[in-house]
Amino acid sequence: MRERIALAFVLAVVAWATGCKKQVDRAEFVSAINKSFAGHHDCIWHGPIKLPARVDVSKDERTRDYNALTDAGLLIREPEVGRFAGGSKQMNKYELSDKGHAAWIPDPNQPGYGNFCFGHFNVTTIESAIPDDPANPTRYTVRYQYEVEGVPDWARTPESMRTFPRIAADTSIQSATTTLVKDDNGGWVVQSALGS
Repeated sequence: MRERIALAFVLAVVAWATGCKKQVDRAEFVSAINKSFAGHHDCIWHGPIKLPARVDVSKDERTRDYNALTDAGLLIREPEVGRFAGGSKQMNKYELSDKGHAAWIPDPNQPGYGNFCFGHFNVTTIESAIPDDPANPTRYTVRYQYEVEGVPDWARTPESMRTFPRIAADTSIQSATTTLVKDDNGGWVVQSALGS
């Protein structure tokens, strides 16, 4: 009888200790990571480019990019003949169309430069959340899945996805890892940037 009482007491203590252990709210992690993405848009080029642009159609690697954007309705292409000391070349001038002006994100630091952006990151799932110190869980390594939301029609065309592999890659579900730390107000903030 005493053994049963002792066993029941031990089980009650274990259940109480387990029940009192506070679980972290993963929704708070989702919110903190999404907050760190605020204002960050995924764009087709790694950095801003200048428009209008004139390119040599026979040599310039950007011709394919600009032609895909012309087919998507974002740019207007005007053939030109470039005259040089050694002769002439077939050139194309690319300018923003009305649709392109609406999709163009200008670079505030460089007039005439910008990028076409196709969405923003959004966390879909927290895969794991591991505290660096279980006794003092104020810092977590968090593995999560995210997707790009708000992808416009022009970015969904097969030509855009072939020409700009970032679009195809970034519009599928991706996984990444980050570090979250508890701030002075008891909330969570991202300490390290997006990474896999």
